[in-house]
Parts: sequence; structure tokens; C-alpha cells
Amino acid sequence: MNQNEWLEKYFEKVANSSGEGQEAVRFVKQNQVKVGLKRARKSVGAFWTTSRNFYLNTHYYSMESALENPRAWTLFVHEVHHLKQGFKTAMSVYGELEAWQIEFRLLKKLTDKILKPELEELLTLPVNFERDNLRRARKLMTKFAGFWYMAWILPLYPIDKEIKFLFTRKMS
Repeated sequence: MNQNEWLEKYFEKVANSSGEGQEAVRFVKQNQVKVGLKRARKSVGAFWTTSRNFYLNTHYYSMESALENPRAWTLFVHEVHHLKQGFKTAMSVYGELEAWQIEFRLLKKLTDKILKPELEELLTLPVNFERDNLRRARKLMTKFAGFWYMAWILPLYPIDKEIKFLFTRKMS
């Protein structure tokens, strides 16, 4: 199967999975986001780039497996959500918490399975700017994805808000 055939089938699978999937596919098509497969470090299942690309990690997915694995569809929704958030929000624990919750709520809905305890707890956290809450989210992400996921390097808030907080000790 060639790249174009695979891409149409993949879009169809994601869109047919849920309303979130339909919205993500629509966004990608409207914004001409390049979608493909590329090798990455083991701690990520998929990733986006600042040049508006989305890739599934070939360490875990092939063209064939991406068409059958609901996680490959929910990762698409997660990473496209980051593209919608914009760089500053996506590159923060706050942005990750929001995207992880979207991804794993959808995965639960599609598979009807109980997730690992750290993911179940992550789904109970409010998406807000409370620093202790975001620190807990970062710990849970690291527990699930490992040190090399590098959530520890992200600011808790989007970088402009993080810098403001560092100077004022207030979240506006």
C-alpha cells in the first residue's frame, strides 16, 4: 500500500472512531498538516513538529497496525490537539495534561478497558493552573511514559505565563 492509500484509510479509521477523531481529521486536512510514520525515541508513541507535521513512531506502528490499533487513532487526536493549542501551550505540563486527558478518555471509550492506575488518576485531575495539580500530572506522566518522555523539562504553565509567574508569583 502506498502512502496516499494508507493516509486515506488512516483518516477514515480515525474519523469513524469518534467525534474527536472527525474533528482532528478535519483540522489536519484544512491546515494541510503532513501525516506519516517516522522513527523516534521509545518514550513517545507519536509526535508533532513546529512545521505542522504529525508522525506515528515506527518503533510501535506500521501502516498496517496503525489502521487496526485504537491507540494509533487516539495519539492522532492527542497530537492534533497540540497543533490546535499552539506551541506555547503544547510545550507545557498544562497543555500535556489537557491532551493526555483527551487521548486517554477517548481510548477508554473505544476499548472499554480500565487503564493503568497512573492514567486513571491523571483522568481525575482538573485541567487548571494550580501548580501542585500540574506537578502531580507531571509525576503521573513520567511514571507512565518514563524519564525520557521528558515531562520534567516542560514548564508547568505555557512559557509566557510561567515567566510572568516567576516574576510575580501570581497566575493571572
